[in-house]
Amino acid sequence: MSNVSEAEIRAEVREWLKANWNPERSLVEWRNMLADSGWGMPQWPREWYGRGLPVGVARAVEEEFAAIGAVGVAKSGVRLLAAATLLEHASDDIKKRFLRRILTGEDSWCQLFSEPGSGSDLAGATTRADLKGDFWIVNGQKVWTTSAHHADYGILLARTDWDAPKHEGLSFFVIDIRQPGVDVQPLRQMNGHASFNQVFFTDAKVPKENLVGKVNEGWKVAMTTLAHERRGADGLASPSRRGPRVGRIYAEERAELEIANQPYTWYPQRAGRVDLIIERAKETGANRDPNVRQEIARLMILARSAEWTARRARATQQQGRPQGPEGSLGKLAASHVARGCSRVHTMITGTAAMLTGSDGPRDGIIAEILVSVPAVSIAGGTDEIQRNIIAERVLGLPKEPRFDTGPFRNVRRN
Repeated sequence: MSNVSEAEIRAEVREWLKANWNPERSLVEWRNMLADSGWGMPQWPREWYGRGLPVGVARAVEEEFAAIGAVGVAKSGVRLLAAATLLEHASDDIKKRFLRRILTGEDSWCQLFSEPGSGSDLAGATTRADLKGDFWIVNGQKVWTTSAHHADYGILLARTDWDAPKHEGLSFFVIDIRQPGVDVQPLRQMNGHASFNQVFFTDAKVPKENLVGKVNEGWKVAMTTLAHERRGADGLASPSRRGPRVGRIYAEERAELEIANQPYTWYPQRAGRVDLIIERAKETGANRDPNVRQEIARLMILARSAEWTARRARATQQQGRPQGPEGSLGKLAASHVARGCSRVHTMITGTAAMLTGSDGPRDGIIAEILVSVPAVSIAGGTDEIQRNIIAERVLGLPKEPRFDTGPFRNVRRN
């Protein structure tokens, strides 16, 4: 469709929506229609529920959906992160079994990467998978797993060869989370939320055909997952919602999103709430303090620079170019912005920033910011990891000395 103009694509999708959109349909019925038409994920290949359109043009399709308030495919949580990885590496059998149900929202997913003993050193995973007959038998533990408590499936990185170097002995699987050998336990955070889980595997089973990619080549697959994670999975923004949103589809979508978004309710506070800074300074009169004004100016400059970096990353993707350093730069910038927000909110609010709930400013939002911000520097790869990536892969600086070469079973751990 490279010779078809954006205007023609817009006209085609408008015509299709005019003929098919009905907010009284069931959500699953509508999303199955989207999968069949290819308009739900138009940048995906035609043979896998897409239309083979460039990402930039696919955005135009979303705009046409938003113009009439039409609901799209399921995009919450880890669904599209898993889908993007399966599209690139999985067998046709796996794609047939899982991709459509990801788009319809009938299956929920989680990401089983991090472990208590390896943190951001993803390749240090010790959860093991041993092939016995027609199944891989999984034993070990994962942690910081968002939404595992209501997931149907997980993308799992596990060690399948202890005699290979640590990056070369890992394999990537799709695992059924709802089987008896999987125990999901919530983790309570210091901000009061319980978004994450620890997951224990005791002789859990993965069918041989659920291997993604090749045995011992899971690191390459996992890097695809992380690349999509850092640039927002599929790179498409959720469409804006217009109109009264009355009908069966909207009601079912609201119920779905209420469950899917619950673990993320504190994420705006994790990012620091830069949007509240100037408003709070005016509320408290702190905007008349020259020291506070200087810190606010410094923070706003940093926040705007980070926003421009993110826009460059999106523009690069729209042009079909490979991901550059923007992912790690943006991740690191987000940490600096969040910490800057925490400092400035404290300057503005003073000791009252420690008050939680209805006793605190903005019903405790300021206190929640202070105890949530540290997560930005940890989640998705620590600040130290991002600095190493930037130093080695962008600036070309010498790599750190390594002490974890050779067979993984001989590498010192914890």
